[in-house]
Formats: sequence, C-alpha cells, structure tokens
Amino acid sequence: MAGGGRVSRLFAFGLGFSAQALAGRLARQDWEIAGTARDEAKIVQLSDQGYAATRFAGEPGSPEFLLELKGSSHLLHSIPPGPEGDPVLTHCRDEIAKLGSLEWIGYLSTVGVYGNQQGRWVDETTAPKPNSARTEARVIAEKAWLDFGADIGVPVHVFRLAGIYGPGRSVFDKLAAGTAQRINKDGQVFNRIHVADIASVLEASIASPRGGAIYNVADDEPTAPGDVVAHAAEMIGVPPPPQIDFADADLTPMARSFYEGSRRIGNALIKSELGVVLRYPTYREGLASLIPRQM
Repeated sequence: MAGGGRVSRLFAFGLGFSAQALAGRLARQDWEIAGTARDEAKIVQLSDQGYAATRFAGEPGSPEFLLELKGSSHLLHSIPPGPEGDPVLTHCRDEIAKLGSLEWIGYLSTVGVYGNQQGRWVDETTAPKPNSARTEARVIAEKAWLDFGADIGVPVHVFRLAGIYGPGRSVFDKLAAGTAQRINKDGQVFNRIHVADIASVLEASIASPRGGAIYNVADDEPTAPGDVVAHAAEMIGVPPPPQIDFADADLTPMARSFYEGSRRIGNALIKSELGVVLRYPTYREGLASLIPRQM
C-alpha cells in the first residue's frame, strides 16, 4: 500500500520489457498497474494482462491517458528522449507536478552516458562522457528529471542500465533466427543485465527511496560480446557463427553505436545501498536460465 493507506499504483511511461518485469511483481502484491504504449496491438496485449494501458507516443496526453495517470503513487519512465527533448516532461510536466499522490519516480537511462572509457571501470561518481547525440540527450534528460523531482518534492532516481536481456530477448533468439554475429573489436567489453535483476533493483529502490540517487544496473562481469555468443552456441550444441571484424559487420546504425564505447561498469552501489543480490551475476547464469526448452 502507498502512504496513508492509499492503494499503490504504478504508472509506466513506456510499459515495455523492463517495466513489465517490475509490473508483474507488483501486480502480484495487489498493486494497480497502468501505463502507455505506442501502438494499438501493444495496448491490447497489456490490457489482456490486466493493466490499464493507453496510447502515448510523445504528444500531448489524451483525456483518457491523463485519467489513468491520476492517483499514481509511483512513476516509471523508460521512453528515450527525442529531438524535442524528453517527451514526458515536454508534454506532461504540469500534470505530474499536480499529482498529490506521487511518492517515487524512476528514470531508466543507459550506461552509454559514460561514453568510451577505453575499457576502464566506472561507477556512479564517474562524470558522464557522452559520445553521440543520443547519449548526450540522455544526460540532459537525467538532469532534467532530477531537477524536476527537486522542484516538486518527489524523490527521483536514475537507473543507468547495461545491455538488457531476458526471456524472448537473448542471444539464443538471435542464434535461432540466424542473426547472431560474433564480432571482434580489440578491447571491446560490455556489461549486461537480466531483466529480472532490473526489477529487483527497482523494487529495492521503491522500498528505500533516496531522491537524487543514480544507480548503475549491470552484472558483475564485463565481457567481449563475441564470447557470449560463442558460449551460448556451445550451450545448445550448435556451431558458433564465424568471427568477423567490427569493420566488416552488418550492423544497423543503432547497433554500431553500442560498439563506440568500451567500459567496465561498477555495480557496488546497488548492493551496498539497496541490498540487491543479483540472481544472474554473469551472462553464464543468465543464459543458463534461458536455454530453449526444446534443448
């Protein structure tokens, strides 16, 4: 229950993969769940799960959308900033500021804000070093939300997520689809994070709010991406895709941008402050939980 005996209500701007992992846990604790999606098919899917879903695609909110926002005790935001800045603050700032029920705000960002650290370890005290327009926009959005929380007296928390994976969204799915690539780029390492561990961090923050907090949400073992592909292929007994050089890889501009920075993400704060114990501390445990059933 929210403070004062009110029903706890989570509203998620962007009720997608990560937000649904949290929503499922909270729904089992009798929370009300509401949120947004961009297209009608997704709204129907969320409604079938018992969530109050409405459309929001970065435009002023509809009366139906604003009605679902009312009474929210917790707000989770996972929509990336666009050319006009953060879409939620652009179009919904006043409505959120008027919510007398709000106790906690979480903003899902990315470890990409650290840019290229040439493989060095970083933690939350490391200054952002964005190396693209996309990550620069993230840094601006993070600050805007932290400032907004201070202005309205509601604790805002920034969660910088590593590469997200989980059921239906892992290297196994890419191997099955024939789209997995084992890309070699000297010195390149990534951290990852299982979606279930993201939900654990968010739950812990909800239980212990600290306005202005920034948390790295990442696993314990930064690893070269090709090693993860090779390990997954070995687990299911298929040949790994051939190793190819980064310069020759067929990647979308977005995928290619992820290789523009190499860094090792320190995650000590979620453990020491929030008491989180990662269920999947490395990609090995995470992949073991996702082995296709037919295997």
